Amino acid sequence: MYDSNKQSEFFLLSKELLTGRKQVSDYDTLVDLLQYHEWKYYIENDPVIADYEYDRLYQMLLDYEDRHPEMIRADSPSQRVSSDLTPSLDAVRHIVPMLSLANSYNEDDLAEFDRQIKKLTGIEGDVEYSIEPKLDGGSIALVYEDDLLARAATRGNGTEGEEITANAKAIPSIPLSAEFSRYGIKTAEVRGEAVIAINVFNQKNDQRQKEGLTLWANPRNAATGGLRLKDANESRNRGLEAFIFQLAYAVNDAGNDILHELASHGKSIEILSQLGFKLPLSKPRICRNINEAVDAAHHWEKIRDTYAYEIDGAVIKVNRFDLQDLCGATQHHPRWAIAFKFKAKQATTTLQDVEFQIGRTGAVTPVAKVRPVHLAGVTVSSISLHNEDFIIQKDLRIGDQVLIERAGDVIPYIVKSLPDLRTGDEQPIDFPKECPFNTTDQQVHLVKSGDEAAWRCPQCICGAQDLQRIIFHVSKDAMNIDGLGKSLVERFFDLGWIKDISDVYALDYDKIRALEGFGDKSADNLRDSIDKAKQNPLHKLLLSLGIHHFGKKASKLIAQHIQSVYDLAEWTLEDFTVIKDIGPVVAQNVMDYFNNEANVAMLRRMEERGVNVTQTDQDKPVETDEDAVLAGKTILFTGTLQQMGRKEAQQLAEKAGAMNISAVSKNLDILVVGEKAGSKLKKATALGTVDILTEEEFLNLINS
Repeated sequence: MYDSNKQSEFFLLSKELLTGRKQVSDYDTLVDLLQYHEWKYYIENDPVIADYEYDRLYQMLLDYEDRHPEMIRADSPSQRVSSDLTPSLDAVRHIVPMLSLANSYNEDDLAEFDRQIKKLTGIEGDVEYSIEPKLDGGSIALVYEDDLLARAATRGNGTEGEEITANAKAIPSIPLSAEFSRYGIKTAEVRGEAVIAINVFNQKNDQRQKEGLTLWANPRNAATGGLRLKDANESRNRGLEAFIFQLAYAVNDAGNDILHELASHGKSIEILSQLGFKLPLSKPRICRNINEAVDAAHHWEKIRDTYAYEIDGAVIKVNRFDLQDLCGATQHHPRWAIAFKFKAKQATTTLQDVEFQIGRTGAVTPVAKVRPVHLAGVTVSSISLHNEDFIIQKDLRIGDQVLIERAGDVIPYIVKSLPDLRTGDEQPIDFPKECPFNTTDQQVHLVKSGDEAAWRCPQCICGAQDLQRIIFHVSKDAMNIDGLGKSLVERFFDLGWIKDISDVYALDYDKIRALEGFGDKSADNLRDSIDKAKQNPLHKLLLSLGIHHFGKKASKLIAQHIQSVYDLAEWTLEDFTVIKDIGPVVAQNVMDYFNNEANVAMLRRMEERGVNVTQTDQDKPVETDEDAVLAGKTILFTGTLQQMGRKEAQQLAEKAGAMNISAVSKNLDILVVGEKAGSKLKKATALGTVDILTEEEFLNLINS
């Protein structure tokens, strides 16, 4: 971007201005000078002046612009800082759809990808690929018009994203101007990833801990959250950086395509580098064939821990644009690119203690407390041990060295203990025989029923289960009361304001307004959310009661057969089991719940406080023709869908005659796979009896 002569000129000018040997006389030169220092610091990671010296030059710029506001350039470094809050994030349409990537997990997947590329392009020999590390952050799209940054947006649903232009301008590594016109380009859209360096993330979290603020979960979440903040200055304070990995669109004054004149992805990346963008690699890595690409991906996997940023894979792309065009794209992903996902990261740590938690159904769950260890983007300190059988099978002891991993880079899991490293000081884990949460004088023995692995407290007399039932009742999957999360429920519970589910609908909002951290607006918003929840359909209410084994599917099925929640107090075992897919275990649990007079009395209180307890139109079965395309089929959706939400997809499936179920089993007919599908896809593939469809194939099927 800057040749050696220009760099020497800027360095000399900086020293002359800082020492007073020269005064600021030319505004454009001063802007260009500061842009050069931003490039050296944020793009090259090679500053040539100290931070305080940059600050002095920046102040000279502010002083000049204060005296001559009519001269302020849109790409001046001063324009990175916004003085206004963005009231909302408006939806904007991407110039070109911002598709996801198909995933691969091994060499066989990449070999199959290569075979498909050759089939689509007709090439018999080697295909040239570009490859780069896959940064784990928030995707962004930047539009430049006449060399100036005109708009920035998040990925969104791939077709539309949220506009974040003010926040993007606050990220120092995003050029406010780029000389695309040098290459005949009037309008360009580039794609990239906003990330936070691991060391910056740790520093920010240390500071947040000192200030008593909630810690960020991982660099990726902190980055994506920073993109969507209403205050651009707060985005800047997060330490966001932006890496650009694609020139997605480029046209000249006449609107003619310039991108394909560049011939290849590698050439377009070289141009972006010359224009001052920060890239995942200093120059494109071009591989002569898929074998070279595989070797490069494995190399980066081995050294991933040496990177300053979180990377979760490598991206392999067909290098030539003409071949990309021949490959085309699905509605979900381009066929000419694929993400090679790295294996789950593992680490060893010490099992320091075991604590126990209780759920809404009384299940007591052991939780391992381990020495905190950074793993795949998060700091892990707690890991579920599931049940007593798991502890026995893994031969776990307090003080053990254990191997842990994050399955799918999400859920921490103890793979095994390392008994060879034991010193003799390790202690067995004693699973309690009495309820560990009971604070009364009366003992309550834990019980285990049937083939279940969980120990349960059969009779809660201390309120611990009540708290968990309330937390579940207000959760997104149940009554979905926005603003009433776990921490707030626990706060109200400790204050004695909520003792059971019905108390949620009898809160004193004047008392809430007086609480620290609340005010009129937040109290009114909470009241509005609770009032909205009162109108939920009957099946949501049934689910929210937290009855053991009584899930979404069973709740919907039973809601279709009753007019009022109280009807269930009169039902017999036969009334339940005549309904397809309602078994005797679920039936007995529901009967036990409604045979408890205290539970029915609580429902009466909820009705008195305005909660709907009768069937609504949403509870009635969807009418479908007997010859509907999916009539009699069971269906399950997994992964992230791109064209619709999960609920919308399930409704479409029901209208087409299918029944939504919640797990992969021999009873499943169809599995619809979205992005980042995990264990459900593997299990369905292993069964060999399940039809596996992409989202696009599902839509084509029901539209047929």
